[in-house]
Amino acid sequence: MSHRHFILHKPYGYLSQFIYELKRKKKLLGELHDFPAGTMAIGRLDEDSEGLLLLTTDGKMSEIVRSKKVDKEYYVQVDGIMTQAAIDQMKNGVEIGFNGTKYITKPCESFIVNEIPDFGPRGKKIRDERHGPTSWVSITVNEGKFRQVRKMTAAVGFPTLRLVRVRIGKVHLNDLKAGEVVEVDAFQITE
Repeated sequence: MSHRHFILHKPYGYLSQFIYELKRKKKLLGELHDFPAGTMAIGRLDEDSEGLLLLTTDGKMSEIVRSKKVDKEYYVQVDGIMTQAAIDQMKNGVEIGFNGTKYITKPCESFIVNEIPDFGPRGKKIRDERHGPTSWVSITVNEGKFRQVRKMTAAVGFPTLRLVRVRIGKVHLNDLKAGEVVEVDAFQITE
């Protein structure tokens, strides 16, 4: 059996799964495209996060992508004007809470994004300009603790307002619009 692979721009408000057992009605990935049976999301994005999500029918591919060898890059809109000092703190590792204990994040790549990315409007309005300025930052990590990027920006004093994954390894979101799905022959994740 040959496996099938998909690249998706996960919109805001969707769970990174196909089945949700609890009673509350949630938006699921299967509503976005007619995926074949056995398709799974590789890694996850929270319901309130957006961007690049890889899907496959090949379970082995999931292990490769989730490994520490593969970088994941996020563009993050934060509350306030991000400072270089805060960027440097995140680059070196910051203390966050994880499973009830303190955890120091591994060093990562991070920089201020000067040009506002054109991701289109989010499914739910973030807030308006009366609440003060916002800015964008790029954060690239190769570990994925629960809500890690959000906790990192909060730890340096800039709460996350919007989070969009733009890259997994060599796979880029490019100009895929929210909700769009592209089927590919394979993922070229690493060199």
